[in-house]
Amino acid sequence: MTDTTPKVIRRSDPTQLVIEWSDGSVSTIPAARLRGYCPCAQCVHELTGERMIDPASVPAETTQHELALVGHYAVSMRFSDGHHTGIYTFPYLKRLGEAAQG
Repeated sequence: MTDTTPKVIRRSDPTQLVIEWSDGSVSTIPAARLRGYCPCAQCVHELTGERMIDPASVPAETTQHELALVGHYAVSMRFSDGHHTGIYTFPYLKRLGEAAQG
């Protein structure tokens, strides 16, 4: 297991995702941060890597639901604005969580 292997993934409430990692750390990531940093092709230009959505423009009250595993490497979810195409790999979630807490 690596430090990007989740032991538990849960919604503490619709506005937060909590991940307990195999290294003992815990990430609490707000849904607005997840939406603002969505890695999908709608949100990040496929050729330039330019972010097409300003993370600061995502309302703090954004919620997420329909959390689902994608294979053994990622999760997907639907947001209160209807967006649902992002696939969040475990290493990406670990980085988002560290940045949110740092």
